[in-house]
Amino acid sequence: MSHAFDAASAAAAGAESAGAARAPGALGAIERAMGALNRLILMLGGLALVAACLVLSYSVVVRYFLKIPTEWQDETAVFLIVGATFLSAAAVQARRGHVAIEALTGLLPPRANTVRLFLADLVSLLFVAFFAWKSWTLLHEAWVDGQISQSTWGPPLWIPYSLMALGMSLLGLQLLLQLAEALARGPLAAGRIDPKIGLGADLTKGAAR
Repeated sequence: MSHAFDAASAAAAGAESAGAARAPGALGAIERAMGALNRLILMLGGLALVAACLVLSYSVVVRYFLKIPTEWQDETAVFLIVGATFLSAAAVQARRGHVAIEALTGLLPPRANTVRLFLADLVSLLFVAFFAWKSWTLLHEAWVDGQISQSTWGPPLWIPYSLMALGMSLLGLQLLLQLAEALARGPLAAGRIDPKIGLGADLTKGAAR
């Protein structure tokens, strides 16, 4: 959802912004809490991906070498990957690491880019809010109706829907926080630096770090 810079820029920005002063008051408290939550989710997401790899590896061994039928491994791995993907979206957004297209960045003056990036975040927030609302709706329906998957194992569908709903809600909160930071403290406070992609961008800047 980020339209500010790419993942490589985010990595370079981390060292520059690590010592930056946090926002005072309620905004700063929310920022610190969100940062701590994002770090925890990234750690849990990494563990979930490792667990998914182990589950799938176990499935391969028991199916093709031991000839034992399995029915739970595939969906378990999918649920783990869904959780890692959606729940970590806010943490990736905090680092401006989502895929971005910056073809116009180097062609626009700084002030125009600031407005463009703010509007892009605003549109992203609206889309994410709609996605979150639909996910919570699906979660409610799956819970009330007792929906399960079509597999022989048949796990409840509220599990992946809850991961989607929570992940999109956290991503929306992160976007809202960055918009508030941009309004209160300027675009740099929202994690924006000079672009590394797009026409006119300096691709060598930060390469020595």
